[in-house]
Amino acid sequence: MKSLHIIGSKEMGGAERWFVRFLAAMQRHGAAVEAVVRRGSALVGQMPAGLVPDTLPLRTVWDPLSRHELARRIARSDAPIVQTYMGRATRLTRLEPGRGKVHVSRLGGYYRLPPFAHAHAWVGNTRGLCDWMIRGGLPAARVHHITNFAEPARTVPATELAALRARIGVDVDDCVLLTAGRLVEVKGQRYLINAFARLPREIDGRRLRLVVLGDGPLGAPLRHQAETAGVADRVIWAGWQHDPAPWFQLADMVVFPSRDAETLGNVILEAWTHGKPLVATAFRGAREIARHGDDAWVVPCDDAAALAAGIEHTLRDAGLQHALVTRGRARVAGEFSETGVVSQYRALYAQLADRR
Repeated sequence: MKSLHIIGSKEMGGAERWFVRFLAAMQRHGAAVEAVVRRGSALVGQMPAGLVPDTLPLRTVWDPLSRHELARRIARSDAPIVQTYMGRATRLTRLEPGRGKVHVSRLGGYYRLPPFAHAHAWVGNTRGLCDWMIRGGLPAARVHHITNFAEPARTVPATELAALRARIGVDVDDCVLLTAGRLVEVKGQRYLINAFARLPREIDGRRLRLVVLGDGPLGAPLRHQAETAGVADRVIWAGWQHDPAPWFQLADMVVFPSRDAETLGNVILEAWTHGKPLVATAFRGAREIARHGDDAWVVPCDDAAALAAGIEHTLRDAGLQHALVTRGRARVAGEFSETGVVSQYRALYAQLADRR
């Protein structure tokens, strides 16, 4: 069944990366998809092979011309399912029930619900988010929980890893901590910088390095914080990486320091699928999917001292690292596979289409 997917973002981030990954997965599983993105968006150059998105201005959520242009594009599509992502695309999409198309709004965060209430169905990527939508007044029968899948880990040739090490100045004996996410407040990178400054420069004879994947408005303040803390020489600011696989493979550990408002946290799944020990904070998503001491070492949010202690404890315990990696991989295979998640979406689309 064909589906039309609409997103209004300008820059790349976790939600945008999920958009690309999801459409690529749908294509791999034989589903027909169309995409509409904002004109000038970074997404235009990041789409899956063979999928050329239509671009529309999608100016603001209040712009009647943008709404009209989007309505005309939707009317030209023969897709019975129209799925929108986040606020701008959802608010600009207005479909009357009984007109042959179903509007599915996918929420990846705890947004204000009134701008989403006109959709016909809603998907939340955690159970907590779905429960919150229902408590907020959305009909329980039309709220559906479908989690995210873990992108299969690409095998990175040794020569590619060696070239990356040389380019960023990381020695083979260095111990690399990796964190990924937009440089925004909810991701908690400032607590990780503080934690990194509390750690020794070396553990078991290996120099600690921190790689930060991502861009965002807090880039300059975080760099200044690292300089003030005296760790700037050991922090690598890698920026946005469309293909993060080499960076995950380079890492000895993944650290995810998000604050409580973080909904799911795809980095948890990425750490597991790449076979890396994970230290994470106990934000909403981690409390739902991660299991302390089993597949992750979980510490309180907003606590640099606890984060530093968790990192050091895990780094000094090879047996713990092995256990976290083994169980994390099992969790991905059993609960967060691409095939399973795509199957759930396709089943939902068929169910909704039958009710048109």
